[in-house]
Amino acid sequence: MTSHGTSELGFFAEHYATEYLKSKKYKILGHNYRKPWGEIDVIAEKEEIVIFVEVKASKKDIPGFEPELRVNADKRHRMARIARTYLSDYHYPADQPWQMDVVSVSFVKERGVAKIRHYKNID
Repeated sequence: MTSHGTSELGFFAEHYATEYLKSKKYKILGHNYRKPWGEIDVIAEKEEIVIFVEVKASKKDIPGFEPELRVNADKRHRMARIARTYLSDYHYPADQPWQMDVVSVSFVKERGVAKIRHYKNID
């Protein structure tokens, strides 16, 4: 079971990530697409590419412990499986371009800001 603090952190991180993506002209298609083997946090589109975004968060910005480092090969494999399922469920054409991104949100409490890093096309 997830602790309240973790889910609250995740909620804020997804909010910041979504606002960041919108500011970069991404169209948000959905949030929290779930399957038994995992979940995609944000689904977006830009320049006709469907983008599956994993949002990772941390309460502190500590070098060597950045939240994006938690997206390992197993996580990327599950993301790709969910992405393909989403494209099928929503009847996209077989040749629909898509990619997986990671948006990392580190909260810098002392300064009251969130540091955002965006990694594109991570596979």
